[in-house]
Amino acid sequence: MQQAVALSASHARARGTNLGDLIFASLARLSGILVLILLGSLILSLFLGGLPAFRQFGLGFLFSTQWDPVHQAFGATVSVYGTLLTSVLALVFAVPLAFGIAFFLTELAPSWMRRPVGTAIELLAAVPSIIYGMWGFFVIVPIMSGTIQPAIISAFDGIPVLQDLFAGPPFGTGIFTAAFILAVMVIPFVAATMRDVFETVPAVYKESAYGLGCTTWEVMRSIVLPYTRVSVVGGIMLGLGRALGETMAVTFVIGNADRISTSLFGSGNTIASIVALEFPESPAGSLKLASLLALGFILFVISFIVLAISRMLLRPKVAA
Repeated sequence: MQQAVALSASHARARGTNLGDLIFASLARLSGILVLILLGSLILSLFLGGLPAFRQFGLGFLFSTQWDPVHQAFGATVSVYGTLLTSVLALVFAVPLAFGIAFFLTELAPSWMRRPVGTAIELLAAVPSIIYGMWGFFVIVPIMSGTIQPAIISAFDGIPVLQDLFAGPPFGTGIFTAAFILAVMVIPFVAATMRDVFETVPAVYKESAYGLGCTTWEVMRSIVLPYTRVSVVGGIMLGLGRALGETMAVTFVIGNADRISTSLFGSGNTIASIVALEFPESPAGSLKLASLLALGFILFVISFIVLAISRMLLRPKVAA
């Protein structure tokens, strides 16, 4: 009798557990589907909103440098150029420093220092972008215009290519300053990714290298980096995706000029900055609004490609 009661109780618990698992699995599946629906609706709304601009200008929209609301002539080349250039420069500035931070935290820092320094680096990611923009405009721009840019212009004066790359009046604002601000914003993401993947290297690999007489840098160069190179590149691509879509921080310091400058000290704009500046002044149903939405769609496509590549690079390491 007792066995029958216990058996029925176990069946009841099993049914309850199966029901709970079913409800949880359904909610999880619904959440995944909801994300896909939101993503698809976002893509569709941007594409449909920008469709009048694509119809009006065709592929020429991608290759036109015009942005003239008076004559209703719009193109994406200037803002796409500014977006890509500032993001790539930001990585050039950020990746070496992020690597140094990750190297220090995983190989050199004493154990009592790793957590505070790691937390401080990650807290940089919590600072709102508008604060970075205000800091850049009121602190970095005066330093750039008064010290850094004049020194660089003077140092490269008379050197072919470099004198043109760093030419122009030292206003302080421009592509170079925007890239520097983006680099500061990207560092926490890249450094955290590098630190995490460096810590996944089996200790026996590094201990074997140290046993053979390798230095700390030789262990990093010959053991850690080859073992984690795919994930490191994936983390860098994630940082690039973060830099591509930044808005307010760039708007404060890039100069917001609708032209392509051959000098890194020249003004420019990005897709995010031009949308932020001109969207409030775009009447509903206008060609200008459609062009801004088309720019948003292009930025979404660029970001999607970058993040998809980063996921592809990270997948083999996750699977391992």
